[in-house]
Amino acid sequence: MTSTAGDGAGPRSARTRDIAFVVFDGVKMLDVAGPAEVFAEANQFGASYAIHYVSPSGEPVLASTGMRIPVDGRAEDVPDPDTAVVAGGDILVGRAIEADLVDTVKNLHARSRRTASVCTGSFILAASGLLAGRRATTHWRHAGLLARAFPDIRVEPDALFVEDSEVYTSAGVSAGMDLALALVEEDHGADLTREVARQLVMFMQRPGGQSQFSAPLDRRPPRTSPLRAVVDLISAQPALDHSAAGLAGRVGVSPRQLGRLFAAELGTTPAKYVELARLDHAKALLDRGHTVAETARVAGFGSAETMRRSFVARLGVSPSQYRDRFATTEQGKDTPR
Repeated sequence: MTSTAGDGAGPRSARTRDIAFVVFDGVKMLDVAGPAEVFAEANQFGASYAIHYVSPSGEPVLASTGMRIPVDGRAEDVPDPDTAVVAGGDILVGRAIEADLVDTVKNLHARSRRTASVCTGSFILAASGLLAGRRATTHWRHAGLLARAFPDIRVEPDALFVEDSEVYTSAGVSAGMDLALALVEEDHGADLTREVARQLVMFMQRPGGQSQFSAPLDRRPPRTSPLRAVVDLISAQPALDHSAAGLAGRVGVSPRQLGRLFAAELGTTPAKYVELARLDHAKALLDRGHTVAETARVAGFGSAETMRRSFVARLGVSPSQYRDRFATTEQGKDTPR
């Protein structure tokens, strides 16, 4: 990768906007290449973005794919950027962020009009103090960790991207392209951005949030024996009548005591946990190609309409929309006729 302002056929904007990507050893390649491609494609339709890549050491880095990424130097070696983009990587999660990476981001942020992160790049922004008191998001799998590690950040786990006072954060991987598209629209309006989206076969605004991509309930087994028995029962047979009184009666505690156990160990109520368990079961059934009506019955929602309301409230999409997106890759394949 090298710096580029693009050489597209469209009319050039009078103002060139410098974009500086922060990369490091272990950076996720798509966190860099995806958003960069959006900016480069925008140049084909009249934008004028000059893309630069910097690393803390000023030396090339090795991406998650094993690909070597050349850079333009350190942060101070590139022009004051209009936008600083901080890519993510699996190596950022659950460990201290290196000081030179934090310093690089602080340097660029101080010189930029706006700063953005892709996926787990939000952990670098957080370590740099740039998200304190702000709303932010990250990959759904790590949103809870971000919130626990930095309680002064208002984490929005379902958002594809969030903007708060010229600091932008995005969800996992491809959501970085959604964010880049939104930044292009902010700079150049909807008409140019629509052309970019069409060229890259993207939504102008992707339906639903990132919860639709999340894995099933992933919690540690409860410490308390009665609660563990309840959770196992809900997971094994989501279609049963799991009222709070019924669940409490099965394990010999009062509904109030059961509610306290759920709040203390799982941070939720029995009713909400049952709904999420049924939602996860329904997603798995739809993934395997079951009909909406059959899924609603087997998963315990009672009716397709009840399930639809839960899907829309929790995932931002209907069951049929979810099934169309995740049931199979065969739908997108061009088969011989």
